[in-house]
Amino acid sequence: MEKVWLKSYPPGIPEEIDVSGYQSVTDVFEQAIDRFGEKPCFANLGTTLTYSEMDRYTDQLASYLQGLPGMEKGDRVAIMMPNVLQNPISIFATLRAGFTVVNTNPLYTSRELQHQLSDSGTKAIIVMENFCHTLDEVIDETPVQYVITTQLGDLLRFPKSIIVNLVVKYVKKMVPAFSLPQRVTFKNALQQGAARPHQAVPCSHDDLAFLQYTGGTTGVAKGAMLTHGNMIANMQQASAWIKNIVEDGKEVIITALPLYHIFSLTANCLTFMKVGGLNYLITNPRDMPGFVKELQGLRFTAMTGVNTLFNGLMNTPGFENIDFTSLKLSLGGGMAVQQPVAERWQKRTGTPLLEAYGLTETSPAVCINPLNLKEYNGAIGLPVPSTEVSVQDTEGNILPQGEIGELCVRGPQVMKGYWQRPEETAKVISSDGWFKTGDVAQMDEQGYFRIVDRLKDMILVSAFNVYPNEVETVIASHEGVLEVGVIGHPDETSGEVVKAVIVKKDPALTEEAVIEHCRKNLTGYKVPKIVEFRDELPKTNVGKILRRELR
Repeated sequence: MEKVWLKSYPPGIPEEIDVSGYQSVTDVFEQAIDRFGEKPCFANLGTTLTYSEMDRYTDQLASYLQGLPGMEKGDRVAIMMPNVLQNPISIFATLRAGFTVVNTNPLYTSRELQHQLSDSGTKAIIVMENFCHTLDEVIDETPVQYVITTQLGDLLRFPKSIIVNLVVKYVKKMVPAFSLPQRVTFKNALQQGAARPHQAVPCSHDDLAFLQYTGGTTGVAKGAMLTHGNMIANMQQASAWIKNIVEDGKEVIITALPLYHIFSLTANCLTFMKVGGLNYLITNPRDMPGFVKELQGLRFTAMTGVNTLFNGLMNTPGFENIDFTSLKLSLGGGMAVQQPVAERWQKRTGTPLLEAYGLTETSPAVCINPLNLKEYNGAIGLPVPSTEVSVQDTEGNILPQGEIGELCVRGPQVMKGYWQRPEETAKVISSDGWFKTGDVAQMDEQGYFRIVDRLKDMILVSAFNVYPNEVETVIASHEGVLEVGVIGHPDETSGEVVKAVIVKKDPALTEEAVIEHCRKNLTGYKVPKIVEFRDELPKTNVGKILRRELR
């Protein structure tokens, strides 16, 4: 049968993108500063920073980072905070200083944080005080030498900055006690850095920009090495897709997904920065009433999120009072967009909820549905420019249209590899450059790709990857557990939740005890929502637990 792979684009979208206009992600940032100086760049909790103000703050912080003894080009700096103004400042300051950003989930447990900081070889970390207690527990077991701490309200306008910090710390008591005597405050770092400008550090497309950690089938999180070239390519690919509907200096995008998530980092931060857009940062999108209240006071042109976020908004009182007259683009990714949610969103807002597909390892965009899509189609869309997408069998042969196999991607956005894990890299990137996604898919007659199932056992909880081996390892460490298998269970709210199936060692073991044990060792979305006890688990003849039988 004829081997085929698709390279198909909607009218008006180029087949190839040009990455030569930017030398690095820093170059993207600095060109935006030159073009849009006094235009608003980032907004959060009532405070807006212009591109010029971002220039000043990032210059000061980059200067401070460069002045730290022993810091050299390429060294890793972790950033651990939610969507606040300090986050993008820290990202671009780190890049301007010539270092690599290690995006870190602030909800990590001490075990998860220790692994990421140690595995990445992080030398410095910029962390919000709310999460310093976690760092305090593990810092002596990591290579971290320098700590910069910030408070939620540090960059808000006076007197709101003082009020917010006092309320967070003393009224709501959201800052657990910690002791990090070597720390320097964010404000102090800016003041010290203001004494001299930072030194420009040339970076090429091959230099590492971000280490984005993603779970692994071995239960160990791996750092996807995303180069400046990877990020520029994906920004240009996304930009080509939306170029006919965006206007320079006039876009406002709602950024609810955290910037430490690759979807938000590329689709919102970089893509809209290129056109002088304003990223409106939502610090706590889980607070749906508060989120709706913020949206009621805004006129915005674009919004990205996961299916659960759009669904949650529409089921929150006050949603009907949001002004959607300026909305041009609604993009759902990270998990499948459900048809009832898409149809209801389009009816209420007048814009389709477009599904996109990507992975951490692909920076992330691979496929997007056309902007002129009239109704929900259940597909992940068409390949973005300069991207080859194929469906392959287990031997790496490319299958014809309509046949089912593993979705594979080849393009300039595919990661360099996994940090210090050449064997793991070789498993997912073939000698001819195809990245194996682990998703089972097919291509229809119109060239649209559809996800059929997942080849891997990965569980997708509200766009966050959960790998069963990691959860199983934690549960198995409980003295009352004999055997455990972890699977995904369908859930209307989050797409899937984690389900643990356990054989008891201690007959007195309870569901509550298992969940409490997991909460101490796992980020919230990885904690099982369902615990089932059985007398035995299905296994292969060599004793491997059969998760497919559990499902």
